[in-house]
Amino acid sequence: MVEQFIFKAGFTKIVNVGEIIEGPIFAKDGHFYIVLSYDAGEIRRVDLEKKQDSTFVALSVNGIKGMPGGLQADPENNIWVSDVSLGLLKVKQDGSIKQVVTKDNKNETLQGLNDLIFDNHGNLWMTAPFGPIAPHPLRQSRKKPFGSVNCYNTTTNEIIKVATELIYPNGITVQHDSNGTPKKLIFGSSYNITAPLWSYDIVGPCQIENKRVWGNLPVGRLSDGMDFDTNGNLLVTDYKGGMIYVFDANGGGPLCQLKLPMKRTTNIEFRPNSNEIYITGDALWKLDWKYNGTKRYWEMKA
Repeated sequence: MVEQFIFKAGFTKIVNVGEIIEGPIFAKDGHFYIVLSYDAGEIRRVDLEKKQDSTFVALSVNGIKGMPGGLQADPENNIWVSDVSLGLLKVKQDGSIKQVVTKDNKNETLQGLNDLIFDNHGNLWMTAPFGPIAPHPLRQSRKKPFGSVNCYNTTTNEIIKVATELIYPNGITVQHDSNGTPKKLIFGSSYNITAPLWSYDIVGPCQIENKRVWGNLPVGRLSDGMDFDTNGNLLVTDYKGGMIYVFDANGGGPLCQLKLPMKRTTNIEFRPNSNEIYITGDALWKLDWKYNGTKRYWEMKA
């Protein structure tokens, strides 16, 4: 039986913007960002101390409004965006937006993206649970397994589809070995009734092999964001149940679950060099965890 830790104290609400929040990140300059996804199409900057948020940029390319799902920061303090309608974007601190690519290395139209993560070598891994990006109509792989996982090779500047025929891939992370070398790619499969966390061995830049089930949430749960702590635990949010499930470094079943003060939970982000976790969903909350989070790519390059 999964042990349930219910924190009646220790949660702090930061902001509530009236819609679902996703994609929390700390950038290299210390600023904290979130996205308002389907309606607003915005990246917002949050002052965590003052508990105030403001629009950083409204995403749009050639008159097509963005639908951002995730954010990551790079060593140059740019913000990378995984977007349902626009694909992969790079946003500079002056607010300028670049649509990085619209097609993959096989000249196929990029699928709409959800979550993304840099590995320590600078390659950017992304879930793509949607059909082709705009102007194609929105399609979701909730029932038909056409979702994929992509990787942007920052050396060759190309996107490679590394896995496909997936039910709604959602939430993604990289497990590194003790030397900081990317070892495993792990991602969830929302709307798959068995709630698997899939893994592949990373065998080179944007190269994976040996697909297998790394772990499982309880049946019927909807995995979303995930992040490792420095003790090797993987924390995985459950969009449907307002929970975080905690797995050890070997996967399998969860060690415990954390009951959150909200019904829908999307993503998590550790403050650098800290055990503070920032959790998005119905609102933005903070929780002090047992361990610090692992370092991001931009921290490794700092």
